[in-house]
Amino acid sequence: MSFAQKLDKYFGISKRGSNFKRELLGGLVTFLSLAYILAVNPSMLSGSGAYTSTIDVGSVFMATAISAGLTTIFMGLYAKLPIALAPGMGVNAFFGLTVCAPWGFNKSWQFALACVLISGIIFVIISVTGARKWLINAIPTNMKYAVSAGIGAFIAFIGLINCGVVYIDTASALPSLGSFSDPVMIVGLLGILITVVLMIRKVKGAIFLGLIATCVIGLVGHYLGLDTSMAGATATLPSFDNLKWTFSSMGPTFGACFSALGEVVTSFDGWIIIIMFLFVDFFDTAGTLVGVGTAANLVDDKGNIENVDRALLVDATGTVIGAVCGTSTVTSFVESAAGVEAGARTGLASVFTGLLLLLSILISPIILNVVTSVVTGPALVVVGILMAANIKKIDWTNFVEAAPAYVTFIAMPLTYSISNGMALGFITYAVCEVAAGRAKKVPVAMWVLVGIFIAYFIFSAVV
Repeated sequence: MSFAQKLDKYFGISKRGSNFKRELLGGLVTFLSLAYILAVNPSMLSGSGAYTSTIDVGSVFMATAISAGLTTIFMGLYAKLPIALAPGMGVNAFFGLTVCAPWGFNKSWQFALACVLISGIIFVIISVTGARKWLINAIPTNMKYAVSAGIGAFIAFIGLINCGVVYIDTASALPSLGSFSDPVMIVGLLGILITVVLMIRKVKGAIFLGLIATCVIGLVGHYLGLDTSMAGATATLPSFDNLKWTFSSMGPTFGACFSALGEVVTSFDGWIIIIMFLFVDFFDTAGTLVGVGTAANLVDDKGNIENVDRALLVDATGTVIGAVCGTSTVTSFVESAAGVEAGARTGLASVFTGLLLLLSILISPIILNVVTSVVTGPALVVVGILMAANIKKIDWTNFVEAAPAYVTFIAMPLTYSISNGMALGFITYAVCEVAAGRAKKVPVAMWVLVGIFIAYFIFSAVV
């Protein structure tokens, strides 16, 4: 049996109606669709320009590329599914703009990484025991949609700020429209429009290509003497010195999560944050697996996804790997659907995507020097739009469901906090269910979460 035949048999390529060309093309398209995370994630974990964090962005880039690459290859080899993984959008915003932010929990990035590690370990345990399915079913469907949509609104809001479209007055803390005389706003607006047009035209890797276009516009403006916030754009072609720097640059974050474990497990805030990380990862992964699995015809009549148990274990393991390397929760990426649309049906596509993610390390100096917050802003806006689409699935004619969903959705961007939005939404949900005389129908797990959120608000007020 030839090597090609062994690959075909192992991944079931012919069995799933695919071929090597389609798998490689699908893997490439998936990489192009999610490659923006390599630039966006370091920005989000470092505060996305909203404040100054001490976390090293070069180290986060390395952690992002390595954890995403290795976990995606693991998904391909073990679960044999065409699904890529990387640090997730939404959860990285929670990490950088809530957990570590001065207006949020105000914790160190080491503390946040320790929370990610513990959440990953818990995720591994519940994935092995099957408890994850029970926990997912305990959360009402409308609240799952509301949380996803709310995170989307929050991310889009951050993107608009980064693009200069929204200006936050430091004195009043009120948002307003940015100035059209500001080169940053012009670059940001052009980037948003280009990315939106690419999405409408259904161009493969639209978000990534939009990021590249925004980067080019910003560089052109910079070299024409305009202040496009890209004064540090001193990119060089990959060299041996750059390569040495790249492979030694993960030192600041690698293993840093272990230094704060004691502080986390003895902290009330720590367990609140862990629960938040778990919640976001639970439903982000579930939605992605169902969506991509359905698109790839890997779901049976009962809605069960092929090798779903292995996929969940890989996803959980990825979070642990990411935390040790120095990044936020690694999760299954919905952008994998782009690769499936291009023909990917097996884990071979994931292996190829993972290899491309690892190879991106070679050009890290270029990415880190050129990709600024205004460049990643349009990507955040478009990802936010995609996530906010879940709001259409909420039954707005039923006020018992609409009220908590809307509170969750609107509170996240307005309070500048994902955790506050979730907490206010869940508490509102409990009140509405009691008012409707349906308290007994609320799952026990939900009452536990509501109690934790109330205790969190009381604790915050007292402290």
